[in-house]
Amino acid sequence: MNTHSSPSTVDRRTFLRVTAATAVAGTAGCLGQGSSNENVVLDEPDAHERTVEADVPWPIYGDRIPEATVPAPLLERSVTTTAFTGERHTLFTFIFTRCPGACPGLMASLRHVQDDSISNEYADEVAFMPITFDPEYDTPDILGEYEERHGVDRELDNWYTLRPESPERATEVVEETFGCMFESTEDAESDSEGEMMDMEFMHTTLLILANKDGYVERAYSGDVPPPSTVVEDARTVVEGW
Repeated sequence: MNTHSSPSTVDRRTFLRVTAATAVAGTAGCLGQGSSNENVVLDEPDAHERTVEADVPWPIYGDRIPEATVPAPLLERSVTTTAFTGERHTLFTFIFTRCPGACPGLMASLRHVQDDSISNEYADEVAFMPITFDPEYDTPDILGEYEERHGVDRELDNWYTLRPESPERATEVVEETFGCMFESTEDAESDSEGEMMDMEFMHTTLLILANKDGYVERAYSGDVPPPSTVVEDARTVVEGW
C-alpha cells in the first residue's frame, strides 16, 4: 500500500478508507506478549503484526525516527527531529490549530506527559515536538497562543513546536518523511455521509513515542490515545532505560 501520494493526488474517499483500514492495525497502547527487540523498552503491542501486514506509511514499533530539520519559530531556531538522539526520549505528533477534533486531544496527551515529567522529575529526559501541517494559518503568534491554551510549560526547555516553511515543505516533512497523511478539504464537495464537513484538513491521527536511541516505542494511530496511556508508556520507557 502506497500512501505517500501528494494531497492533490489523494482521492478523498480513498484517504478515508485507507485511514480507517490502517487505524485498526495501527492503534497500539497496551502491552503485548513480550518482545525480543533489543532496541526498545516496551513490549511489542498487541496489534503489531497486523500493523506490519498493513504496511502503514508511518514509523512503527522498533523503527527508526525519520530525520528532518524544521523551524521552531517560538524558539527562533531550527530543530532536527533526531537532535535529541542519545540524550532524550521524544514525543511527536502532527496537528493544525484549527482542528476541532483530534488535534486538541493529541496536544493534551503530550501536555499530560509534560506535567507528569515535572511531578516525577524526568522533564530533562524528554522532548516534545508537535509539528503543524498548516503553516499558512499557523503563524508563530497563533502557535504561541495554542501552546498557552493547552497549558504548555515553556520554561522547561523541552517543548519544540515545529512549523515547516511552506505548505510544500509541510507535505515533505509530515506526509513524505513521517507518513502522516493529510489533505485540505477546501475544495471538497459536500459529503453525502456527512464526514468531516467542518474540517480544513483530513489527516491521520498519529502520536509517536521514541526512545533515546531514536527507535519508536509506540505509534498511536486511529483514535486519540488516552493521556493516561501515553503517560504510563512514557514513564515506563524512562524508568526502564
